[in-house]
Amino acid sequence: MNKENRKQSAKGCSQLLKQQASIVGNDPLREEVDLVVVGGGAAGFFGAITAAESNPALKILLLEKGPNVLSKVRISGGGRCNVTHACFDPAELITHYPRGSRELLGPFHSWQPADTVQWFQDKGVSLKTECDGRMFPVSDQSSSIVDCLLNTSIKSGVRIQTRCEVTQITPLKTGGFTILTNGGGDYKCRHVLWTAGGMKPGKQFKIIQSLGHHIIDPIPSLFTFEIKHPLINGLQGLSVPLAESSLIGTDIRCRGPMLITHWGLSGPAILRLSAWAAREIHAMSGPFEIEINWIPDINNPQTALLAFKEAHGKKLITNSPALGLPKRLWQRLTGTVDVKPRTTWSGLRQDSLDRFCSILTQTRFKVSGKSRNKEEFVTCGGVELKEIRFKTMESRKTPGLYFAGESLDIDAETGGFNFQAAWTTGYLAGSAIATSS
Repeated sequence: MNKENRKQSAKGCSQLLKQQASIVGNDPLREEVDLVVVGGGAAGFFGAITAAESNPALKILLLEKGPNVLSKVRISGGGRCNVTHACFDPAELITHYPRGSRELLGPFHSWQPADTVQWFQDKGVSLKTECDGRMFPVSDQSSSIVDCLLNTSIKSGVRIQTRCEVTQITPLKTGGFTILTNGGGDYKCRHVLWTAGGMKPGKQFKIIQSLGHHIIDPIPSLFTFEIKHPLINGLQGLSVPLAESSLIGTDIRCRGPMLITHWGLSGPAILRLSAWAAREIHAMSGPFEIEINWIPDINNPQTALLAFKEAHGKKLITNSPALGLPKRLWQRLTGTVDVKPRTTWSGLRQDSLDRFCSILTQTRFKVSGKSRNKEEFVTCGGVELKEIRFKTMESRKTPGLYFAGESLDIDAETGGFNFQAAWTTGYLAGSAIATSS
């Protein structure tokens, strides 16, 4: 999404919130409410809307500490919003979650991508599936999703307050909570849904810990690798349809398309590795090594190269890429095995062939740093999952307190899976709150 489109999207969001303010008034709400949702992201909105639509009598207030709601939704997927993934078998779906897979199996039987697609369809927003399974709004504009969530929440009676940071939540002996805020008034409510994801040590930690919960320190997930190496320098923009990346010192391996960038390596093969090996990489606290197999689908590279040699003996090796690799990458690889520019395939010696096989399947790179993947800023870590009842998303420590979204120690590969976890946990929490109220 370019700068102008982002301005228009933010303007539309602002106008919708002003429209709501004209309905509910500009003064901070002072009366008692049934549910306070903390956090104006995907999970918070979905939980609030679900509760409101399931029980229209509920008074629901959504508090967002920032100036805008649904900020991550608006900028995700390059401004298109990767809503979910076309994976409709819960058992397969959970295999895309490095953390939270076991706990999410039951929830995904209650609300999975097919339900998400139907929900948005019923609200007038159709989704489309791309060749890799990612699902986006047909409009290719995240504003379609933002406007849908905002309009639906307003129509269902959810009241939204921005620039309102929760500073304290205190359980009452008689049930319910008092909530203190910075800039938005103080409230009393029966239920709290905490969806303030990506928590950092500080106020948010203290609030959750004061309610009896343990938090696994959040660390980065879904990041690209900064690499300076002559093999890839100058090849920015080049993509490999299928590669396999692995973290040296572990057995963690991930496949997918790979992209060479001006700073190093990116693409699904790298992002998946960054997610699955997030904690191992964090523990290394410095440079680490990865290994790339450029031809993971070829079981016997030497046999494949010998067959290519037999069929193309008179051709120059540097001008005749084998095994489906891009020509520019192939020429760099040939340079690493000392193949002279005028060498034909028939003149390839066995020792060079052996080195070819090694570099094709075991190229090693030293990773000097991590870069955030465009608008992706997922973390792994959060509230310990054993402290949550996953049928309802209610706290096992504090009755009436619910969690959803990235506030939990759940994260996924790139491809719409993180948003799906937000929709699912938000739906379960909202449904449970509506039923218990």
